[in-house]
Amino acid sequence: MSEAIDVLQTASDWQSAGKRVALATVVTTWGSSPRPVGSQLAVDEAGRFVGSVSGGCIEGAVIKEALDAIASGRPRLLDFGVTNEQAWDVGLACGGKVQVFVERLDS
Repeated sequence: MSEAIDVLQTASDWQSAGKRVALATVVTTWGSSPRPVGSQLAVDEAGRFVGSVSGGCIEGAVIKEALDAIASGRPRLLDFGVTNEQAWDVGLACGGKVQVFVERLDS
């Protein structure tokens, strides 16, 4: 995915088109982390997404949580790391930890 894509602009465009949207943001990293703090991923209610919070290794889990946040309206803080059994399930075996905050964007 191109770094030139403006995640926030795309999320705003989706909202303007009447779609419900969630935004995931990397808020904490430790050790070897695929993406730096501040990296973002926007997801619309159909599961389309732009941006990246992990370079792919946890993206599927984050997209699922984003869709849940869109449906429920409840934000969530996700933790992934090599000591977390879920991290192995989603492929985060890089030796680091990452926290991702997921929230529904309300217009």
